[in-house]
Amino acid sequence: MSQLSELSGFEEEERPMPSIPLLPPLDVYKLRKCEHMMHHACLLMYMKNSPDGGFQCPTCKKVYGVKMGNMPDGMMNVTTNRSALPGHEGYGTIQITYNFKPGIHNGQRYRANGFPRVCYLPDSPRGQKVLKLLKIAWERRLTFTIATSVTTGATDTVVWNEIHHKTESTSNHSGHGYPDPNYLDNVLLELAAQGVEDSSEPETISISSDSDSDL
Repeated sequence: MSQLSELSGFEEEERPMPSIPLLPPLDVYKLRKCEHMMHHACLLMYMKNSPDGGFQCPTCKKVYGVKMGNMPDGMMNVTTNRSALPGHEGYGTIQITYNFKPGIHNGQRYRANGFPRVCYLPDSPRGQKVLKLLKIAWERRLTFTIATSVTTGATDTVVWNEIHHKTESTSNHSGHGYPDPNYLDNVLLELAAQGVEDSSEPETISISSDSDSDL
């Protein structure tokens, strides 16, 4: 166990977070997944300021726990057809349709412009893996968010939330279609950045019984 030479400037909380027991204020702990080190009081501060339920390492943004977004209620519909996407010959196509209507979410009135939106994946083993994770992202309200649109400038509107989708099925002139040999790998990385990965259980924060102070 390593220790800091002085306090980091954050006072110890009067009540510790439920998932982290009260520990000596000078202890430094290591996150299991990314192995970055954090001062105990700093860790408590970051946990307290994570209202979405997930904790992100401030150094690498790796997500611990289950991150939830602020996406309003909407519809995600999945169908398949036999046509092949450019670059994925021999496989059919997965078609995902997202739809939202204007409304009020958590007391905030929002717009929903440009819906329904239709997106495409190859119906291949890797495409099906992406679809499975996209469904998890949807359930956690991470696919869209309410913000200002970078394309139209509209405020308080439903926009994509850093998980890119392909909205063209026959060309890639706009960069939003196929062929794109790197797309499936890239979107898996984007999903992982939101804490959505191909594992049965999310990474949790817990005190190790080992001699080292690992979280």
